[in-house]
Amino acid sequence: MASTPIKQVTGKGVFVPGDDIDTDRIIPARFMKCITFDGLGEYLFHDVRKTESGETKQHNLNDPRFANASIILSGNNFGCGSSREHAPQSILRAGYNAVIAGSFAEIFFGNSTNLGVICVIASDADRQVLADAIERNPDLEITIDIEDHKVHFGDEFIKCEIKAGARESLLNGTYDPLDELLQGAADVTKVTDALPYMQQS
Repeated sequence: MASTPIKQVTGKGVFVPGDDIDTDRIIPARFMKCITFDGLGEYLFHDVRKTESGETKQHNLNDPRFANASIILSGNNFGCGSSREHAPQSILRAGYNAVIAGSFAEIFFGNSTNLGVICVIASDADRQVLADAIERNPDLEITIDIEDHKVHFGDEFIKCEIKAGARESLLNGTYDPLDELLQGAADVTKVTDALPYMQQS
């Protein structure tokens, strides 16, 4: 059993400026007391978007123009800091399925890929071109083509990079490690059924 292969992702974009955006900024630790990841999307970038009293700050993530965005555009070293799976989970559950950045923290990149959240790298200059295009037209359709290593928008495109292993697993639909575990379920049952102490008396 494999996940659905991902060859490209299409959606509208939102620019979240800044380098070294760490996982605590993506999802503050105080919201990580949940048993499941289901409600984490509500708290994505909470302290960037809200004041201490809960008032809404001026930020692209609060801008109605970008309310339907599903692709985040950001800076360098995205997802750095502590290795919390809650960060990519909150991104996914807030409705985003891809991040375009200058670079990614290794563990964040791996956790995102396992969820099918696409993380691609583009140069500073190219990301600025895309950020300007999004600002001019918030409804701009963006397509990240994993096979072709390009991000298309309007009549333009920029080049992007993704690690070979991640790219292969996404294209083959083998990015979710749980699928690999489930593939061995029959073998596990066969072994446990043969264990004397597992037999019912």
